[in-house]
Amino acid sequence: MVKDLTTRNLVLGLQHTFVMFGATVLVPIVAGMDVGVTLFAAGIGTLLFHVITRFKVPVFLGSSFAFIPALTVIGKQQGLPYALGGVFVAGFLYVIVAVIFNFVSIDVLHKILPPHVTGPIIILIGIILAPVAVMNATDAYIGNARERISELGCWGVAAFTFSLGVFVKSAFPRWKLQFLSLLPVLFALMGGYILSALVGIVDFSPVASAPWLGIPKFSLPKFSLSAISFTVPIAVVTMVEHFGDILAIGNVTGKDYLADPKISRTLLGDGLATSLAALIGGPANTTYSENTGAVALTGVFNPLVMRIAACFAILLSLVPKFTAIIGTIPPPVIGGISILLFGMIAAIGVKNMVDARVDMGNPKVLMITAAMIVLGLGTGSIATLAGSGAPGASVTFGGFTLSGLGLAAISGIVLNFILNFSQFRKKS
Repeated sequence: MVKDLTTRNLVLGLQHTFVMFGATVLVPIVAGMDVGVTLFAAGIGTLLFHVITRFKVPVFLGSSFAFIPALTVIGKQQGLPYALGGVFVAGFLYVIVAVIFNFVSIDVLHKILPPHVTGPIIILIGIILAPVAVMNATDAYIGNARERISELGCWGVAAFTFSLGVFVKSAFPRWKLQFLSLLPVLFALMGGYILSALVGIVDFSPVASAPWLGIPKFSLPKFSLSAISFTVPIAVVTMVEHFGDILAIGNVTGKDYLADPKISRTLLGDGLATSLAALIGGPANTTYSENTGAVALTGVFNPLVMRIAACFAILLSLVPKFTAIIGTIPPPVIGGISILLFGMIAAIGVKNMVDARVDMGNPKVLMITAAMIVLGLGTGSIATLAGSGAPGASVTFGGFTLSGLGLAAISGIVLNFILNFSQFRKKS
């Protein structure tokens, strides 16, 4: 393996680190988590994934957006350690499903999770996160000193950040800058940060006091039944995303990863990486569409490059000066790029349904989709009316708590099974 560590592969690995960097660090910034721990968890989780999948799949694991509602709500109500406890348990749901998939055909999986169930789930992720983006865009308090700026100034910074992300994604391909067009988050964060520094709303004191080398601020999870019941159903959503990402990367490389190393192994790797991340204080890990896009554009199919990228992520996590800079990014900058990212998540859900030619004229499909949207959004609306304004808030049945996203996902799966029971009786 050492002979493969050529200068070319090292450069490609560093490049891939920065492709994945923007989306990976955005989750801890939004959820108020340690960036260094997140980078370390992403790197070590990726390496674990490659070991479990026999070094065959060119994937880099990054932070999952789907768990932001749980991290935000539980973090405010009980504290982040309890949210991480829920994520830790959610990772083991992957393990259970991975074992089941050894005995279940892919055709049955498609029947359980058809596009008219998975599409609304993805749409809801983006819409439920919308309040987080707007709250950040209007957060007028900047830095440790909590100095206040005008709301107009906040929206000005947020609008500039948003516009820069749109510009990179839309204009760069026309200028033949295909690879750079994969980095809208990175360019937008950098541009918004520079603007914020120029207008004097960046607090550099944490950077000045941070050492160059150090250990990330690892922390252990704590456990409560309410946090676990809120978080675990979200794993249904992330497993759906995982299934799609593995199909997509297989289409790019021309290999069937569902057959070799098998979807059970990729799910196992993703789930254990998620639990490992939560165990050390990091957000849930997941496969990324950004990874697929980078692989498709560069034509670099060698999984070794992803492992090199993972090693670079671990090295960056050991530089507190670097992670401190990330922590000084003002909320309006995060809000501006979040408007773009969360909106794109919802739009991707719509696109998936369109690509699958979902028949919205079918009364059964229409009822399933309608129920999921109302249950998912209605739960958050209850929290808003109650005054908490918590995105993706929960409902409680006795002592069991479900997030709006989890309630929608489970309801969609159950309702689809009931309304289309005849399809499940057919032999796959």
